[in-house]
Amino acid sequence: MFRYEGSAIKNEHGKILSVQGAIDGESRHIQCTETDQQKPHQQWEVVYADEWKGEPTKGEMNEKYGMIVERPFYIVSALAAGRYLDVINNRNMVIKTPNGRSTQVWYFDQRTLTIKTKLNNQSWDIKSAGKTSNL
Repeated sequence: MFRYEGSAIKNEHGKILSVQGAIDGESRHIQCTETDQQKPHQQWEVVYADEWKGEPTKGEMNEKYGMIVERPFYIVSALAAGRYLDVINNRNMVIKTPNGRSTQVWYFDQRTLTIKTKLNNQSWDIKSAGKTSNL
């Protein structure tokens, strides 16, 4: 017997439905584990088929990610100068004074669920597969 509790799916013995190895990969196996780590690989969203409206399309809000699909935007620093997030050398992210260039324009891509730059349509990425703090 399973029950949906918060964002976890548990059985009557307290075992948690988990993605094996905590790896987000196509065709990863699902298992029940003893430890509730409250991590993404153990969190689920139940969406009833008769209530699913489909994926948002261009111009619609993606409620889960809080962004409108393919609508260009700027990302402005809360620091005193209010600089914009910018791309230099086609790959490094910095803050710069607003300049109207495509290097400062971003959009949310529904297909990849990533933020991309208008400059070259590249998604944000963390160096070394997320093992560093460099974007």
